[in-house]
Amino acid sequence: MKIISINAGSSSLKFSLFNMNDESVIASGYFERIGIEGSFYTIKFNGEKVQQEIELNNHTDAVKVLLDKLIDLEIIKSLDEIEGVGHRLAHGKEKYKESVIITDEVMQDLEEFKEFAPLHIPANILGVNAFKEVLPDVPMVGVFDTTFHQTMEKATYLYPVPYKWYSEYGVRKYGFHGTSHRYIAGVVKDILGKDQYRLISCHIGSGASITAIKDGKCVDTTMGFTPLPGVMMGTRSGDIDSSIIPYVMEKEGKNASEIIDDLNKQSGLLGMSEFSSDMRDILARCDEGDEKAITARNKYVRRIVDYIAQYYVLLGGADIIVFTAGVGENGVLIRRLVCEELACLGIKIDLELNNKCGETIKISTDDSSVDVYVIPTDEELMIARDTLNLING
Repeated sequence: MKIISINAGSSSLKFSLFNMNDESVIASGYFERIGIEGSFYTIKFNGEKVQQEIELNNHTDAVKVLLDKLIDLEIIKSLDEIEGVGHRLAHGKEKYKESVIITDEVMQDLEEFKEFAPLHIPANILGVNAFKEVLPDVPMVGVFDTTFHQTMEKATYLYPVPYKWYSEYGVRKYGFHGTSHRYIAGVVKDILGKDQYRLISCHIGSGASITAIKDGKCVDTTMGFTPLPGVMMGTRSGDIDSSIIPYVMEKEGKNASEIIDDLNKQSGLLGMSEFSSDMRDILARCDEGDEKAITARNKYVRRIVDYIAQYYVLLGGADIIVFTAGVGENGVLIRRLVCEELACLGIKIDLELNNKCGETIKISTDDSSVDVYVIPTDEELMIARDTLNLING
């Protein structure tokens, strides 16, 4: 059975086509600059990569080109081979505690949820509608970023603010990157060979979140009402004193939305370094002795350490810490610095093993108090698995 996983952004569309008989990736790729001049696509299959500039006015254009190319490149023989489409959806609020078949009711709910993820849900809707138009008879499944975190207790997900903010406006911690953390939890269960375990999952990429997981369920996570809080990220500030917002509004003559935009897009590594949101660029400048880059790197590491330590206490210890996503999987120095600062907990890593990237590997020493692993995440596979399970009933 062939299933395609979709992650639609405001001007992009990423896909992976799976053969679910063995969960192998048949093809993957992305469409960029949709609705913008200079749009193009990249498709990878059988060790090849096809890239071409092409006019893409909207997401429907992108989907039509994608499906045409899958046939033209003989990746599939006909569209009938695609038996399900899984969509990454940014937000399910409290209503959606698991993945679902996408119905008219789900689409209506997504329209109502827009204000909770205004940058992501409109793009998600565009992606779903584009596939509905081109493949109207193929079942569609929605996999929400927020569902994995629905197991948090009320004392954890509620903020210490007027209760009516929650009861009337839905203000609470929702958490994100849930599909990634759920995937990591499943891999850890297989590694440890047991259902009972304490895991600290560190999804560290351009966006970053850390999640405390006990026996496969989320206990707490760093992102909150939006993906802005928590650890420092590429362009997001992470946690700050909220009183800064009205203070800077007055100083710069900006409104609240503009300040939030600055905290989402002009902060984090970019804001502190004043030149890049990419950790590779930051580390290169650190080697040159750039003071702002060094400070940004150190702050980045400190925020990760703070939350790992907090969740270590919350869980009553940890059996395993996992680094995943772009920086987590490839940031050799960042992993080392984080673990060195956690040495007081008895955590030790093997420097030679830590130098390896791109594979699932244990990087802690045998006498480390906690196992430390690098595990590449696979959100697309999780989406495909959920899609398969739901369409099979």
